[in-house]
Order: sequence, then C-alpha cells, then structure tokens
Amino acid sequence: MTDSTTTATATAIDDASHIEKLYEFGERLNESKDKSQNVKDYQGIMDAAKTSIKAKQLAAQLIPRFFKFFPELSSQAVETQIDLIEQEELAVRVQAIRGLPLFCKDTPEFLSKIVDILVQLLAAEEIVERDAVHKALMSLLRQDVKASLSALFKHIGTVEEPSTDELIREKVLSFVREKVFPLKGELLRPQEEMERHITDLIKKSSEDVTGAEFRMFMDFLKSLSIFGDKAPSERMKELVGIIEGQADLDSAFDVTHVSDTDHIDRLISCLYMALPFFLLPEERKLDLLKALAEISPFTLPPDSRQILPSVVQLLKKYMPRRKSGEEMNFTFVECLLYAFHHLAHKAPNATNSLCGYKIVTGQPSDRLGEDFSEFYTDLTERLSSVEDLTRATMKKLTQGMAEHNKAMAAAKTNEAKDSIKTQKQNTTTGLRTCNNILAMTKLLHSKTPSFIGDKSVNLSWKEVAKPSVPSTTVQAGGKRPAAAANGSGNMAKKGQGAGGLQNQLVNRALEGISYGGRGGPRGRGRGRGWGGRGRGRGRGFWRHLRVGATSSLSSTKSRAKRSKMWSRQPPLAYA
Repeated sequence: MTDSTTTATATAIDDASHIEKLYEFGERLNESKDKSQNVKDYQGIMDAAKTSIKAKQLAAQLIPRFFKFFPELSSQAVETQIDLIEQEELAVRVQAIRGLPLFCKDTPEFLSKIVDILVQLLAAEEIVERDAVHKALMSLLRQDVKASLSALFKHIGTVEEPSTDELIREKVLSFVREKVFPLKGELLRPQEEMERHITDLIKKSSEDVTGAEFRMFMDFLKSLSIFGDKAPSERMKELVGIIEGQADLDSAFDVTHVSDTDHIDRLISCLYMALPFFLLPEERKLDLLKALAEISPFTLPPDSRQILPSVVQLLKKYMPRRKSGEEMNFTFVECLLYAFHHLAHKAPNATNSLCGYKIVTGQPSDRLGEDFSEFYTDLTERLSSVEDLTRATMKKLTQGMAEHNKAMAAAKTNEAKDSIKTQKQNTTTGLRTCNNILAMTKLLHSKTPSFIGDKSVNLSWKEVAKPSVPSTTVQAGGKRPAAAANGSGNMAKKGQGAGGLQNQLVNRALEGISYGGRGGPRGRGRGRGWGGRGRGRGRGFWRHLRVGATSSLSSTKSRAKRSKMWSRQPPLAYA
C-alpha cells in the first residue's frame, strides 16, 4: 500500500469519525428534555465545523437548529456559521446560507444581523448561491416582514444615513424590485399597517435616489391599496408631496451651468409624475409650473413627447373658452404656453393628435389620416379668448402705470414711495407676462404652427440677460465640457443605462428601469463603489457583520443649502 493510499484511507476514517460524532451530538440534543444542559454537545458541533467538508455541511444544519437553547454561545455560533459561509466549497457555503433564517425563528433579536449578512451575499457569483440567498431573505420576510423590510431598506440608504456600498445597494434595490414588490399582496400583511410601513421606508429612501429609481418607487406606491382609486384625496396629496420634495422646487437652479444636470433630470422626472395629479396648493402650483417652463428648453425629444399630453390638458384647464366668464391666471398660462412651445419644438408631430395640427415629419406618429379637427377648433377658440382677455388686461395695466407715475410724483413719504414702487414693479411684470402670452399665442393659430425653440421669449419673472463675453467657447457641432460636479455628466442620482449620453446637457430621467444597474451619478456626489466578491476574500470582509462589532465603513455627504428659486410674487389673475 502506497503512502498516498494510506493517507486517503486515514482521511476517510477521520471524516467518518467526525460525521459519527456529529450525529451523536445531534441525537443527544434531540432526546434531551433540557437541551441547555448539553453545552458540550453544542460546543462539539461547532468544533466539528472546522474539520472535513461533509462535517462542515452537517454542522451548518445543526448549529442554527439548536441555536436558541444556548444564548451564552450565540456570538460564537454566528461566528462559526459565517466561517462556513466563507468556505471555498460551494456546497458548504450554500448549506450555511440555508441555515441562516433558523437563527431568527425563535430569537427575533438576531433578524437584523442575519439580514445584514444575507445582503452582503447578494453579490455572490454562483447562481445556486445567490438563489439560496434570495430564498433565505424571502423566508425572513415571511417570518417578520416589518423588521426584515426595515433591515433591507437600511442598505438602500437615506439622506441622513446613506448607503456605504454602491454595489450592495444596487443588489438590494434589484432584490426589492424583482422579489418583494411583485409579492406585495402576500407579504404585506396586515395590509394597511404594512403598506403604511413600506410607504414610510420608501419616503425616507426616495430623498436620495435616481430619477429611474424614484419612478420605480412611485409606481409601486401607486399600486398599493392605500393609494388606490378609493383612497381619500389626502393620500393623493401625500404622493404629490413626495414628488414635490424630490423635485426640490426651492433649490437654486441655474440653466447656464452644464453641471446642473442632476437638478434638470430630477425636475423632468418629477414634473412628468406630478402634472397628472396637480393637487398642490396654489403657491406650489406656481412653483411647479415655473420649474416646468424653465426646464422645458433642456428636455430631450422622448421626454417632451411624454410630458406634452399633461401640458395640453393643463392649457385647456387654464385657458378659458369665449364668454365662459372663467377667471384666467395669466402667470399659469405664460408658464404653460412657454413649456408647450419648447416641448413641441422637440416633438412637433406629437401635437397633431393633441391639438389637431397637421405637421408632417414622414413618421407614422404624424397620424395625418385621423381626424382631430375638434381639438384644433377647441384650441383656437381658447387662444382667441386668451388674447382678448390679455389685451384687455394690458389696457388696464397701462392705465394703472400712468396712475402709479402720478401717485409717485405726489408721494410725500419714503414709505408711500416704496409702496408705489412695488406696485409699479408688479405692473411691469404683469405687462411682460401679457406681452409674452400674445407673442406665444399668435404662432399657434396656424394648422402648421412654428414652435419657439430659442430664447426669443424671456419669461416675465426672469431678469433679461445682458450680453457678455463667454469665458469658454464651444464650436458648432462640438460637445460642451463634461460636468464635474458629480464626477460625470449623466443623471441617475443612482441611475439607469445613461451610457453614451454622459456629455449631453440632460440625460433621460424618464427611461424605464433596466436590470443591469443604474446609469449615472447620484446627486450625492459620490463615485461608483463597484467591486466584486471573489472566493479568496479574507475574514475582514465580514468583520463589520460579526456579532457585537460595528461597521468600520463610513461615508460623507454634502448637501448644498437650499435657496429660494423664485420670488414669491402672486400669480396674475384677472376676471
């Protein structure tokens, strides 16, 4: 008999011995009425986890099975199970992962820690290993959905506690989207309580997401029964409030800076979602419409095509018919007309089915064979009514300006002069609003209108830009300098598939969510933490998950202070 044969025989005997001992430990624990007295047997199981492969597999089943009876050994038991998860042998790792949910079955205080461990394993390379992780997480969700969801969303992060690992965050989002959301009817029980809980978790996480992720969350929230068709209006207002907060309407927005792509993309995505609701208070409606007007020159054609229907509906709402006696909000109409022009300039034939125009691009979307003449008649009637009201209002404002001038000459005190000066400024703004409305409506009466796509109309609340010599030049056909604020010029405050659009001014915030990851910088100003989990990782990989240990990971986040975006002048509204 050779030395190698002798060694193999001895190893097999040792393996059999370890397995036999494990079965003995397990049998004594099963038969014991007071298992807590069998400390040596449980310790023997953990010791055997350091021996042969088959012994490790069996130990990975026995350690969590009897875990609850030995609280004094809980830290050691979890450490041993983690050691098994780190083994090179796939079969051992998978068996150890399958045993993790048992740690929480009768000891729920360990659930958050076990979820943390499983979340790290979502990046596993082997399919069978990832499948075991998914099943273990689903088992925990069925055990305690509230605690499990809270532990999962912790890895998505919030503004106050951002995620420290980009790759893991991606994996958690993918798991939530693909595994949790589709089973909401089964998992979210009791329904109203758990729907409210996951709504609160999403609201916290949505403060720091990409446009695509935000749309995913909002689509899910709208599918919940608490926000369904029979939900009270307060619930719809809650959704709008979430959208409004994400749009950050009070934050300073400078359209002259390419680096402001994050704000542009966020506004595009949020405006698209908010316009169909439009349940905001009047002042916030004005903020929203001003944001829409300012952002419209920077939208891409696909975005413009999606937003246009909502803009046309709002135009119909705020542009009264002839002799209807309706009040008209001139500032609202200015915002909507400006947005309509710039959006239609990017997707002109979309207005054929919305407004009854006859714009020919040669594309099937022209829909020239269909009859939309009723829409055209309605629109032109409203345009004419708006023009009549605007001219009448301009006459009143001009007369008022003359009266202001007389009053200023007669004013005796500084207080009186300041009051008259404010009235004159408001009147001037009102005249600018009226002039803008007339300039924009005049072009829309034709069956084949010309849409404004340049800066020929300056919004009434914006200062007229003074010509200046640019510090840098961009040659015709050239690209603008890449944005530096977020490390790259594409959106996705955690985004989806932006790819080649990195150097565009605006990236598509309205794209569907792909399954391959996010496509651009998040507004958090952090770089991508991409990495992979190889088989040769050391114990340090799990150090921050050990029982009783705290994470050594840290992250910082700088948020620009909010400043008012627009002056709070009341919108013009005349009967």
